[in-house]
Formats: sequence, structure tokens, C-alpha cells
Amino acid sequence: MIADLRKEGKSMRTFDASKVREEFPALAQTVKGKPLVYLDNAATTQKPLQVIDAMSRYYKLDNANIHRGVHELSERATESYEAVREKVKRFINAADAREIVFVRGTTEGINLVAQTYGKSNLRQGDEILISGLEHHSNIVPWQMLCGEKGTNLKVAPINDDGEILLVEYQKLLTERTKLVALGHVSNALGTVNPIGAMISMAHKAGIPVLVDGAQAMAHTRVDVRELDADFYVFSGHKMFGPTGIGILYGKEEFLNAMPPYQGGGDMIKSVSFEKTVYNDLPYKFEAGTPNIAGTIGLGAAVDYLSKFQIEDVENHERAVLSYATDVLGSIEGVRLIGTAREKLGVVSFLLDDVHPHDIGTILNEEGIAIRTGHHCAQPVMLRFGIPATARASFAIYNTKEEVDALARGIQRVKEVFS
Repeated sequence: MIADLRKEGKSMRTFDASKVREEFPALAQTVKGKPLVYLDNAATTQKPLQVIDAMSRYYKLDNANIHRGVHELSERATESYEAVREKVKRFINAADAREIVFVRGTTEGINLVAQTYGKSNLRQGDEILISGLEHHSNIVPWQMLCGEKGTNLKVAPINDDGEILLVEYQKLLTERTKLVALGHVSNALGTVNPIGAMISMAHKAGIPVLVDGAQAMAHTRVDVRELDADFYVFSGHKMFGPTGIGILYGKEEFLNAMPPYQGGGDMIKSVSFEKTVYNDLPYKFEAGTPNIAGTIGLGAAVDYLSKFQIEDVENHERAVLSYATDVLGSIEGVRLIGTAREKLGVVSFLLDDVHPHDIGTILNEEGIAIRTGHHCAQPVMLRFGIPATARASFAIYNTKEEVDALARGIQRVKEVFS
């Protein structure tokens, strides 16, 4: 189990965010002459020294291509690369390392499933069901597939708090529904969906489910077998790892039945001008020279996260989120967008009639990094009748003192626009 894996590492029962911060060199810098307050973790997290050092070590000492070499450097690189597959398997409690496919990130993982499983199994008139909370990466690939195959995209609506209406979701699960694709946690609002229950509801109707877990992996326990997810995708850079690397988990029976996504080296057993024989899982989905350093960095990020008891991470981040919700909600003129009962690490807000981009620009002058815009979730913004929000998002290294700095920054925004 993932919790057991985390107990095997160096436990940090007394959670001290100040100690955690010491492991992230980027957090020690100043911006505009002021200490950096980094609150843009839903976009990407900062990287601990362990991840930076692991990638540097590969380039310094082991730089070689994998799988195809018999010399020492290639063998060391291959061993380090493949060890990450086993680490991820244990981290998410997959049944077999063959179910772990390396991709560039969540977006590529979703596109892979759409272009392989989707093209092979969906027919004209079939339906794909998503929700009104989805990131563009879990909308556009399905729209493209629908345009090609003549299938229909259905959307489970959300309420004014930013929660999926489960009664409506269940009504949309019909004999025409051939795939459900859902975000585990909303990047725009922080809503935590009851993903286990939603998967169970779909499975009772015989429908497979893909879960976009990009916003969940660094913040909560993910056990793919307990969830019974058929596909689960996530990105390394949102869990303290490097950019350009992510994971597609898929149940072995699904992956075996899917055709390759791309052609090239390493995804083959043999090639002639007459015929190509594809490689076994997971390699048939991993064409070409991969992001070796990024994969090794992802492995270091998994090791890093495994030091912590996930309950400690959840409790700390929940406390910071609760404090931020109270503090920001008490500022005159602030309107919180997304007030679901179950949330993770995101506060989206508006301030009077100040445009979110102006909020972000002024906060930057105070050394505070937040995200402004539609957050690649334009349908969510449309649901609330707004073009954009300002979004503060938290991770294990954030503190209540940083929330206080954010509140002072918002007061500065008010002064500028008063």
C-alpha cells in the first residue's frame, strides 16, 4: 500500500514546514527585493535538492542512452531508469510495473488513451462522459476524438459551490456511455471529487474510467487498485519532480488490447519492410529516446514524497487552506470562487472589479507568485459567469505566514485601485 511505502522511508511525524523549505533552494530567493512567497503550486511545484541532484548526477556520471547499450554507463542509466517504474508502481499500488507507462505528462497520457483505446472502442453514436470541472487537457482530446469518430461528449454539471451533481452524473451513465474521464481534483477550484464512488457508479454500468490525477498526487493518498481506476494519469512537475515527464497507469488488460500510440525505436521487437512486431508492455507505448534525466528526477520526487506520512501532508495543507479561506474571505471586496466541502490546496478569488491579471501583477511587486487567468478551465469560468480568477495554491512548504503576506498584498492591491 502507498501508506506502507511512505512508512518505510524517513518519517516526519512532527511536520515542520520551515525544515521542508530548507530543501527547496528556489524558496530562499528574493523577488523585487522581498522574500519569495510562492503560491503557484497548482501550475508547478518547486523542486527539492534531492530531485535536482539526481538529475545532475545522471548528466555528470551516467549520461548514456538506455536499453540498447552494453557499456557501463548505459547499464547504469538503464538500471536507474527502470527502477523508477518500480517506485511508481509501489507508490500508487499498481499490480504490476508493466502497467506504468512513461509519458511527457498528464496531457500526453490522456491523448494516448484517446488515440488508442478511444479510436479502437468508440463508434458513431457512443458517448464520452466528463464533468464541468475539467481542465482543457481532459476536454479537448475527447472533442477531437468525437469529431473523428462521430461520438458525443456529455458533461456532468456542477453546483454553485463547484461540486459535481452526482444525481445528474448518474443519469448520464447510459448504455451509450463507453468511457468516463474525470479529474480527481479541480485545478481551478480545488474541489476533490468523490472519485472512488464515481468510478464505482460507472463500473456498475460496465463503463471504464480514466482519472486525471495531476492535482492529487502531491497532496493526498492515491491507490489505483483501491479506487479501481482503469486509467490514472499524472505529471511529475506537479509533485516536486521535473517537467516533461509523467505517468499513464492502465490496467494490464486495457493496455494489452490497445494499439501503439507512436512508432519508432524501442517500441518494437523486430522491423522489416514487410512487417513490424511490437514490443511488450509497457514499451510498446514508449517510442524513441525517452526523457531519461526527467524520469530519474521523477523517481527522486517519489522518494522525496515517500519520506512523509501522507496524513501529515494532508493535515498541514488542510490547515493552511482553511486559514487562507478564512483570512481571504474576511477581506472586504474579496469573493471566493469554489467553496466545495472537500477541497485541496486551492483558493480562487476575485477582488471587487480589479482584473485578476492586475492583482497578480501588483502581488508580484510584493514578491508573491500566484496564477491569474482561466487556468485552462474556461468552461469552469463560464459556469460562474467570469472570465478569470486569481488563484493561490499551496504545497507542503507553504505556511500561514505566507498567507498573511498574501493578505497584505491584497490590501496593497486595494490601495492601488482605491
